[in-house]
Amino acid sequence: MLSKSIESALNNQIKVEADSSQIYLAMASWAEVQGFEGIAAFMYKQSEEERMHMLKLVKYVNQRGGDAKIPNVIEPVLDCSSFKALFTQLYEHEVMVSASINELVHVSLSEKDYATHNFLQWYVSEQIEEESTAKTILDKIQLIGDDKGGLYLFDNDMKSFSGNQPSK
Repeated sequence: MLSKSIESALNNQIKVEADSSQIYLAMASWAEVQGFEGIAAFMYKQSEEERMHMLKLVKYVNQRGGDAKIPNVIEPVLDCSSFKALFTQLYEHEVMVSASINELVHVSLSEKDYATHNFLQWYVSEQIEEESTAKTILDKIQLIGDDKGGLYLFDNDMKSFSGNQPSK
């Protein structure tokens, strides 16, 4: 059984993951409208992955006797002035998600809920990969600079970009 504080913290994380999915979805839509099919494909895939992270939490809460709350999601507000700005926001968001997961781990340990702590280790590892992927992409964008040809190649490479993410 989950304590009320753990249940509440997990429900907060469900919202974080749902909002993450929306952010990636908004980025995907923007990229698609701009004609960047590689970036759009990457972002759509990431949006779906974040939704799966949310569903995993929902199922865990319910299986442990809690009541998973399906949240309203945010309407993402993005700075689409440049690819660097867009991917910088993405990286900063992933850092925030990592901090949220770390706080959840702290709560689980404080309450000696070792089952939840064990469950959350997958998320800890996942966030290391998510941050690494976002940083790798930012590094590539930095290399490209303002080169239009480089941007074209970058978009094309994003169709098959996997970063450091394992297959799910």
